[in-house]
Amino acid sequence: MASGSLGRRLVACLLNVSEARRKDLVETVAKAALYEPEGARRAATVLNIFNDCDYNRSVITIVAGVDSIREAVLSACEKACSLIDMRDHTGVHPCMGAVDLIPIYPLGEDVGVDDCAREARAVAQGLTERIPGTSAFLFGWADAPLHRGLAQRRKEMGWFTKTPDLQAIRADVGPPPQKQFGLTGIGSSPYVMNCNVTIDTQDVAVGRSIAAAIRESTLGGIPGVQVLALPHEGAVEIACNVESVKGSPPGHMTAGEAWPTFSISGQLYCHPPASLITARVAELAGRQGVGTKGTALVGFTPQECRAVAELALSQGIAEFWKEQRKIRM
Repeated sequence: MASGSLGRRLVACLLNVSEARRKDLVETVAKAALYEPEGARRAATVLNIFNDCDYNRSVITIVAGVDSIREAVLSACEKACSLIDMRDHTGVHPCMGAVDLIPIYPLGEDVGVDDCAREARAVAQGLTERIPGTSAFLFGWADAPLHRGLAQRRKEMGWFTKTPDLQAIRADVGPPPQKQFGLTGIGSSPYVMNCNVTIDTQDVAVGRSIAAAIRESTLGGIPGVQVLALPHEGAVEIACNVESVKGSPPGHMTAGEAWPTFSISGQLYCHPPASLITARVAELAGRQGVGTKGTALVGFTPQECRAVAELALSQGIAEFWKEQRKIRM
């Protein structure tokens, strides 16, 4: 991704909150990232709000300069924690916190992952200081010096179990997790996309077999893909976190659409395209006599995120999620 002309040193936070059924509430959280309590605008924009009612989970895409992202994110977290109580939460997607996930990603050559890691650690500290009773674990570059990935950290925290034992969890920052706020994952890495493919069955076992086959850790899996199979709207969703992969695209997987590439601090990264994930899921589902119903890309690719953010900030559009359908790129 080429550096933009605005000199903003942009980063993105894909803030995951455990609420989607009350969309006004989620928009209130998004607006808290954009405006000071007295109404003054921050140098930030919310590009997208993705609500999933079955999951009861929303993803808010906040973009700002690396020096401004902390306050925008913390203000959104304060609002979320005042409005969302995990003691009342229901949803089919695993989650542990009212604010479940705070990943911070660089959006160009002029910001490094280490810069984002510094801000992620500051957000973790700020969250637990501003909202007594909140707690956090760190992942990715923020988890220095181990740099453990999100999937590993979630497993260690019991995120994949149906009813995690909060009292048994040792948070990295803050007290033992409380039921009201739960536990928040905070970290940094090169950009991670969310690509969800729905297969036309209610048999979660079929979805799990597909998830296992495409997972990065499986021989022949797709690099960068972490995946769950979840019941969703009367079908099964293959929900993929698509991590950026260091280096050039693997030659044996680039026969179709090219893998998008970008650079951070001089290091080349790439990520598998959604079309490859969709095709692989369709192939595996087809072997079991199951079709696919569609693919949803949550938010943007890293290149799209940078371009859209440049546009929104240059035109002073804070609540871009309301305007995106009106604006031609």
